[in-house]
Amino acid sequence: MIDSGLSHAERSQLAEKDWSALPHGGHDAVRLRVHRGRGPHVAAVYATDAGLVYVAPVRAHSHGAHDLPDQPHRDQQSQRWFDVVAEGEASTADGALPAWCDCGHRALSRVTVLDWLAAGERRVVID
Repeated sequence: MIDSGLSHAERSQLAEKDWSALPHGGHDAVRLRVHRGRGPHVAAVYATDAGLVYVAPVRAHSHGAHDLPDQPHRDQQSQRWFDVVAEGEASTADGALPAWCDCGHRALSRVTVLDWLAAGERRVVID
């Protein structure tokens, strides 16, 4: 489990390392997909050996329903925002989790993401 007392930069580095170690691009480890409106993926939560990792592609706009956080498009460099999603202290660390789509930057409540996971949600559509 990643220590919740770490700074975001430290948590991000550890989360990215754990996410990168997932086999098959992490597809088998997806616990939650977050979509916007008509289907663009804006974020996902993966189960790793160290715990749950939140991954969101950093971009100005999305590229449609098949735009997963682990799949950059053409000239788009693969830039992702990583963090740990955990109960307890980490649930309030840095307050919100960012997500990006055509309409711009969004923020997801860390507590709400944990609630979705606890309820067994696998796919959530945000407005």
